[in-house]
Amino acid sequence: MGCEGSRRSKHQRCNRHRFFLEESSGDQVIYKIRIDGLSVFGYHGVQQHEKDFGQEFLIDIHLDVDSGLEDSIDSTVSYAAIADLVTELSARTRFDLIESLARALVSACLKYDPRVLRSTVTVHKPNAPLGQKFQDVSVTLAGSRDEN
Repeated sequence: MGCEGSRRSKHQRCNRHRFFLEESSGDQVIYKIRIDGLSVFGYHGVQQHEKDFGQEFLIDIHLDVDSGLEDSIDSTVSYAAIADLVTELSARTRFDLIESLARALVSACLKYDPRVLRSTVTVHKPNAPLGQKFQDVSVTLAGSRDEN
């Protein structure tokens, strides 16, 4: 069954109608910015060889952004700047746990721009030293502006 437009409550409308309603009524418009699979290098891990030689991590960043409606980079958060921030933070800090790395990344994204209302970060460790075959090892952490 497709979208029922005005016959549904505001919170059940499809994204197209919800955006139109929010835009026309002056309500806050929230954009979701996603960067998935960002490859970064870091020296994170408990084992000594991880601390000495480092390894690749894959980072997923999902941001809820309070953004303007103009067609301008100045009215939103630059995903290139967020990618640079995450890459630089992973390279210059060292954590034993990917949970700690995820916490630092969530905090950095929230502090980067006041328009970032919520940040969800997943850190994938594709070369985790498990000793068994695995598809993925990851941790996800979320934080919002009102929690900081």
